[in-house]
Amino acid sequence: MSMLAPLRLLREPWNASEGNQSNATAGAGSAWCQGPDIPNELFLTLGLVSLVENLLVVAAILKNRNLHLPMYYFICCLAVSDMLVSISNLAETLFMLLMEHGVLVVRASIVRHMDNVIDMLICSSVVSSLSFLAVIAVDRYITIFYALRYHSIMTLQRAMVTMASVWLASTVSSTVFITYYRNNAVLLCLISFFFFVLVLMLVLYIHMFALARHHLRSISSQQKQPAVYCSSSLKGAVTLTILLGVFFICWGPFFFHLILIVTCPTNPFCTCFFGYFNLFLILIICNSVVDPLIYAFRSQELRQTLWEVVLCSW
Repeated sequence: MSMLAPLRLLREPWNASEGNQSNATAGAGSAWCQGPDIPNELFLTLGLVSLVENLLVVAAILKNRNLHLPMYYFICCLAVSDMLVSISNLAETLFMLLMEHGVLVVRASIVRHMDNVIDMLICSSVVSSLSFLAVIAVDRYITIFYALRYHSIMTLQRAMVTMASVWLASTVSSTVFITYYRNNAVLLCLISFFFFVLVLMLVLYIHMFALARHHLRSISSQQKQPAVYCSSSLKGAVTLTILLGVFFICWGPFFFHLILIVTCPTNPFCTCFFGYFNLFLILIICNSVVDPLIYAFRSQELRQTLWEVVLCSW
């Protein structure tokens, strides 16, 4: 990819001297250290697919009044976060293609401004995606363990405040990151937030699965009540676990990249890993492509509404 690329600030380490960087680059000059050559057309295609999918998810939730619930509002916000990834990727790829073919000629200062805007969108989507995945997990946890009090705990007003707080925090954190990206403390905060959310969600899922297993044992021993409640709870936990797993696989290499930038910017192995940055970007975009498919196939009502949206039967 050319100079204009999302998160170009994180493509290579900045906390190493030029001499050390040159030596490390020379030591990592073998073919397998260069990383795959990913065409811009692949970025463009995945970005378009992701944008269309997430637009359909948002449209389906807005269309069906039965989906006007806090949990689906949180899912809608997660889809918007994925759309930010798609939009930034599409904008970056289109500008690159236009400049490479000589259709668009811009000054270097404009390119830098575009980089900052794209970087801010990507960083905001990272924080918001992590946050809304955690919010969805907490919401589901409350649904299962505090079912009778759920509507009094998770009111529409509290859901709106939560969504507004997440978007505000995402915007502020992305601005701080772009401004102080050379400070390792900023990266450490981002990495720590990532692992904090993962640990929180894993704890919640383990507790939810433990409850589901307990209900299954009780029902199987009594053979008097149907397993509707337990099946519904287990289905929700599995759905969120799949979302978490996909998110971890798609974002894990990127955060490992950040860890290497902080810990070993001049190590030959680390510099080899830096060469695969474009592949990490592809994985990030794939996350925004896969998420809507998970919503559609695991929620019957949302899947039905998606078909209605596709068929334009408003």
